[in-house]
Amino acid sequence: IRYEVSKELDKYVTKKISKLDKFVPRHARKSLIASVNLEERKTKTDKYQCEVILHLPDQKITAKDSTVNMFAAVDIVETKLKTQLKKYKATHGGDKQDHHGVLRRFFRNQRNS
Repeated sequence: IRYEVSKELDKYVTKKISKLDKFVPRHARKSLIASVNLEERKTKTDKYQCEVILHLPDQKITAKDSTVNMFAAVDIVETKLKTQLKKYKATHGGDKQDHHGVLRRFFRNQRNS
């Protein structure tokens, strides 16, 4: 069953997912596509399900959670995505200034030796 999204929930989801932009490397931001699926389930427990799929260059990142409150499900999915995006950024290269910091420390250590 698809879930009717209120304006308040739509605004909340947009705000939460937009904050994840800072965890995506700059080169990947232009081609990033986010899909958000919100569903109401007919079970006794975990009534609402939130799933977010991020299509990045070379990888697709997915996070899904079910809980009794849709807002809580969005929060949990956001946390899961942050963790996965940090790993993606570490393996697929961050911004150039991060690399310069590593090189500066390397050269500083060489001079002190």
